[in-house]
Amino acid sequence: MNDAFMASRPDASRRVLLRRLTSRDQGEFLDLVSVSAGLHRPWVSLPSTPEQFQAYLARYEQPDEEAVLICLEGGAIAGVVNVNSIIRGRLQSGSLAYAAFAPMAGKGYMTEGVKLVVRYVFERLRLHRLEAQIQPGNHDSLKLIQRIGFRYEGYSPELLFIDGAWRDHERWAIISSMPTEARTMRPER
Repeated sequence: MNDAFMASRPDASRRVLLRRLTSRDQGEFLDLVSVSAGLHRPWVSLPSTPEQFQAYLARYEQPDEEAVLICLEGGAIAGVVNVNSIIRGRLQSGSLAYAAFAPMAGKGYMTEGVKLVVRYVFERLRLHRLEAQIQPGNHDSLKLIQRIGFRYEGYSPELLFIDGAWRDHERWAIISSMPTEARTMRPER
């Protein structure tokens, strides 16, 4: 991730900054994962041991993966956002994953941070499409993705293996050229 992009703060009202995940974050990250276990289960599985953290960090050092921390001005970590499976060529797409940490959850930091990541994905990575797969019962995550402007694209049974089981997911996406007002449209069920 471009450090200059993350440090830029054109809007003085912004409460969060983005920064890369590094090995120096291991202790704080693992502590936050531990206190957030109830918030995350069964929606997401994050590394909970030093060995798992190092493997996670190595994954996000690859050119087709990005891991970004959402931090408050003082440096406290509010959440993590990953852009996974970046595909170039004709698709120019990536898959978005994110998790808030319990001490900061519900305060709007994730919405602000994920909006910055979406901007980064379109402006700096030059992707055309960003997807998010969300379990139907994860209402907070669904609300967040709708606030940001993703549109509903469908339902996939047993899409991802999370927390020991194949989980159903709703598929949401945002496209770089999509008008903001058209993005949150969701068909009635």
